[in-house]
Amino acid sequence: MNSREQQVRDDRSHPRVSEPVVFITLLVMAGGGAIIGLQIITTLGVTPNTSLIGVLFAIMLSRVPITAFQRFRSVHQQNLVQTTISSGTFGAANCMLLTIGIPVALDEPDLVMPMFAGAAMAMLIDLLMLYWLYDSRIFPAKAAWPPGIAAAEAIIAGDQGGKRAGVLLIGSGVGALGAFAGIPMSGAGVAFIGNIWALSMFAVGLFLAGYSDVFFSVTLSDTYIPHGVMIGAGLVALVQAILLVVRRSGSTADNALAPAVAGGAAEPTRSDQAALIGLGRGAVLYVLAGTVLALAGGLFTEMSPLMVIGFALFAAVACIAAEFIVGLSAMHAGWFPAFATALVFLFIGMAVGFPAPAVVLMAGFVAAGSPAFADAGYDFKAGWVLRDRGRDPAFELEGRRQQLLAGLIGFVVAAVIVFFVHDIYFSNDLFAPSSRVFAAAIDAGLGPDTITEILLWAVPGALIQVIGGSSRQMGVLLATGLIVADPMAAYAVAGGLIVRIVVLRVKGAESANMLAVFGGGIIAGDAVYSFADSLVKAR
Repeated sequence: MNSREQQVRDDRSHPRVSEPVVFITLLVMAGGGAIIGLQIITTLGVTPNTSLIGVLFAIMLSRVPITAFQRFRSVHQQNLVQTTISSGTFGAANCMLLTIGIPVALDEPDLVMPMFAGAAMAMLIDLLMLYWLYDSRIFPAKAAWPPGIAAAEAIIAGDQGGKRAGVLLIGSGVGALGAFAGIPMSGAGVAFIGNIWALSMFAVGLFLAGYSDVFFSVTLSDTYIPHGVMIGAGLVALVQAILLVVRRSGSTADNALAPAVAGGAAEPTRSDQAALIGLGRGAVLYVLAGTVLALAGGLFTEMSPLMVIGFALFAAVACIAAEFIVGLSAMHAGWFPAFATALVFLFIGMAVGFPAPAVVLMAGFVAAGSPAFADAGYDFKAGWVLRDRGRDPAFELEGRRQQLLAGLIGFVVAAVIVFFVHDIYFSNDLFAPSSRVFAAAIDAGLGPDTITEILLWAVPGALIQVIGGSSRQMGVLLATGLIVADPMAAYAVAGGLIVRIVVLRVKGAESANMLAVFGGGIIAGDAVYSFADSLVKAR
C-alpha cells in the first residue's frame, strides 16, 4: 500500500474549505487565477489550463515552514487549491469577460449588466449540473477527463515520488520540449488516456479540416459544415444520454478506456434516478434564469409574453445541449469546443427569429456555462483519483462536495473581479477575440443558404453519433476535430494512439496505468510550458 492510499484509508474526514486558513488561501488563489485569465485571454485570445499551476502553488505552500501551511501537505488540500485557481481562471476569462464583451462590441451598453447577470447564473448552474451528474452513467468518473488525470498525477508525484514520479517527469519533459517546438502536445497526452474510438474520430476530424483545401479544394473553417456536424451529433448525444438512464441499458465503460478505469470503484456514486433528478433541477434553474435574463434585458418590450416564454425555454434547452456537447468532448478528448457550440445555438436563435437583443443575451448565456461544466469535470476527476478512485463512496462524495464549494469560491471571486474591472479592459479596447466574432456573426445576420448548410451537415453528424453509440461519442469528437482544425494536433493524437496500441500489444494490459501516467505528464509539461510562454507574451 503506498503512502497516498494509506493517507486515504487513515483519514476519514476530508479537509474543509471552511477552515479559516484554507478559506483565505482559496480566496487569494481564486483572485490570482482570475487576473491571470483576464490578462491572457485579452492579449492572446486563449485561456491556458491553470489546474497544473494550481498544483504547483499548492505543493509550494505545503513546503512553507509555517505551521499553518503544513495542512497543505495533504493531497486533498492541494486538490482544493487546484480546483479554486482553475475555476477562477476559466470563470473570469471564458465565462464572464468573453460574454459581457459581446454587447459592448455591438455597441449595446444597456445589455452589459443583464448579460453579466445571465453569464453569472449560467456559470453557477453549470457547475451545479456537473456536480449532480458527475460519476453517473452519463458522465462517469471512470472516463478519461485527461487534464484531471494530469493534475492528479502531478499531486501524487509531489507527495510520494517513486517510479510514477519518474514516469511523470519524463512525460513532462517530452510535453514541454514538444510545446517548445510548436507541437500541441496535449493531443499526444490524451491519446494515452482517452477512449481510442473517440480519439480516432477526433484525429480524423483534425486531419480532414486541417487539409480540407488539399482534399476537397475548400477550407472547412470558412464554412458552417463543422457546426452542422456538431449540432447533429450533439442533439443525438443528448438523446442518448437521456435514454441511457431512462432505459437503464448500455454501459459507458469501454475497453479502450482501460487506463482511466483500472482499479476504480465498481459502481457509480450517482444513480440513474439521481442523474435524472439533476437534469430536472438544471432544466428548472435554466428556465428561471432565462426568464430573469429576458426581464432584465427588457425583452418583454420587444416580444410578446408567449415569445418571452419561448425564449426562456429555448435558452434552457440550448444550455443543456451545449453542456452535453462540451462535456462529452472534454471527458473523452480533453478539448472542449465551447465557443463553436455556443455559435451553433446563436445561429439557431437567429434562424428562429428572436430579435437582436435576445440573440445577444442568449449567445452569452450559452457561452458562459459550458466552460464551467468542462473545467469542473477535470477538477472532480483529479479529486476522484486522489480519493482512491471512489473505493470509499462516502469519502468520495464528501470530497466532491468540498470541491464544489472550492469551485464556487473561484467562480464568485471571478465574477466580483470582472464586475469591477471590465470597464478598464473595454475602455482600453481589450476584448476576448471570441467576443468580436460573436458580435460580427450577430451583426451580419443569417441567410437561408447558411441555414441549409447547417441542417444538411447535421445529418451525417447525427448518423455517425448513432453508429458509435453513447460510449464512444464518435460524432461529437469528429465534429470537435473539424472545429479545432489543427493538423499538427492530428499528428500528435494519431502518433500517441499508435504508440499506445503498440505498447499495449507488446507489454500487455498491465502497462495501461503507466501509459496513463506518462500521458498525464505530457499534458502537464505542455500546460506548464504554455502557461509560462503565455505570461511572457502577455507582458
